[in-house]
Order: sequence, then structure tokens, then C-alpha cells
Amino acid sequence: MRAPVDPEVRERLERLEIPFNDYGVDRYGISKAYLGPFFTALKFFFKHYFSVESHGIENVPRHGRVMLVGNHSGGFALDGAMVIASQFFEMDPPRLAQGMAEKFLNKLPFASQMTSRLGHLTGLPEHAERLLADDRMLMVFPEGARGTAKLYKERYSLVQFGSGFVRLAMKMKTPIVPFAFLGGGEAVPTVMNAVSIGRLFGVPYIPITPWIVAVPLPAKLEVYYSPPMIFEGTGAEDDETVFAHVDKVKARIAGLIDLGRKRRRGEIPSLPRDLGASGWERDAR
Repeated sequence: MRAPVDPEVRERLERLEIPFNDYGVDRYGISKAYLGPFFTALKFFFKHYFSVESHGIENVPRHGRVMLVGNHSGGFALDGAMVIASQFFEMDPPRLAQGMAEKFLNKLPFASQMTSRLGHLTGLPEHAERLLADDRMLMVFPEGARGTAKLYKERYSLVQFGSGFVRLAMKMKTPIVPFAFLGGGEAVPTVMNAVSIGRLFGVPYIPITPWIVAVPLPAKLEVYYSPPMIFEGTGAEDDETVFAHVDKVKARIAGLIDLGRKRRRGEIPSLPRDLGASGWERDAR
């Protein structure tokens, strides 16, 4: 018996610009049979439980290859799920944001099949290149697992970024849309990470909250999308050049986080018209 699919989800699935075959599967193994129930469940959390607000979504290209690059917020992949929902429910036509799954997921029962059916491939450079070559939307979190390990007191901070995403964007001539995700630290207020327990389950760590089990609270979640950034080159540039570009992206995201934090505190009455304006950008932390 198949899980029920929400009518809105079914309609949007039909408008995804993905070449599904007659069986509802594309060349990467993405399956409508999996996407339907997934987005049906995600709709409740996106629209009701967390009441997610997206700002600047008009900055995201409606077609063609693009890389969404943002910060981690919360003890697990809450941020990625809500960004995926944002692109599916708020873009017209809807888009499927595809992520690079952590390699440890392949060791978990059923996780590898589930992630691939939903469009998320193992985080290897060749996988990312193939997706962009096919004009897909790639979602990247340059902080990696260190980003999800941030504690509640660090929820508005950024840790070190990797540089691979910039080299990839330059090589594949892909615009980068920086985004900031806010509220994950309130939904999953991590006070410590249990590394030893996590290893028993095959994951890097288990986030520990004040009530021990990391069940997300219905906190207000927000996503801020900046206008695209384009870096010319081949991706084979020297480290100094590449890291200078990384710092620019990181500074843009840090500025968005700061802007969102001030807005959540009521310190600013409204958002600037241009979420890429240099007036509020600040140095990356």
C-alpha cells in the first residue's frame, strides 16, 4: 500500500524540471514514489510546525545550474530539509535542491537508498560535477559536520569553510546563491555532543539537548537568500585566489545571519530591498 500524497505535492512533482522516465525515476535514481510521501510529510513541518519564512527567494534562479551555499543551524539536517522544502513549495516552477550526503550515511541501514531516491548523492566531487553539468540545483554546507555540531551559544556563528565548493563553481561556471538559515539552534538547542554514543550508531555524534533527546521544538525558522555571486576562472587557481572568494561568500552569509538575528530581536523594522547590499555585510567570523 502506497503512502498518500498531498494534492499540492502531486501537482508540483509534475512540474519539476527533471527528466523522469515512464516509471517515475530519473538517471540518478530519484523517484517520484519517494518524493511524494517525503514532501507530503515535509509540508506539515515547513508550513505549520515551524512556519518557515523565506526571504529573497526571488534571488534564486528559476532554471539552470545553481549552487545554494549556506550555514548549518541545528544539531542535524533540519536546515537542509527546510531549504529543500522552500525550493519545492515556494519556487515557480518548483525546483529540487539536491545535496551531497555525508559518507557515513552509506553505512546506515536503508539510509543510502533513501537519500539517493530523494536526490542526495554521496559527497564526492564527481557526483557534484555531474549534477551541475545537468543543470541541477546543488545545496552545499561548507562547514560540514563541524557546522551541525555547534552548541546553542554558538548558533549564530560560522566555523571554517572548505574551499571545494568555490573551485567547483568556477570549474562548472555555476552561480553561487549564499543563504542563511536561522532558528535551527532554537529548534534543537544543543548543549553538548555525545561523540562516543554517536559512534555506536555509526554517526559522528548525538546532539544532547536540555531534555536529552533531540526532538525539535516548534521554533520559528527562516531562510535568507542573497543574490547570486559569480567567480570567473577554471577552478585550478592558486589557494590564495580561491580562499579570497571563499571569504567573500562566508562574509555574505555572516551578514545575512546578522541581519536575521537583528530582525528576530526586533532591532530593525524591515529588511533591505537588496539582500546582497554591501551596507550591512561584515567580516566573516
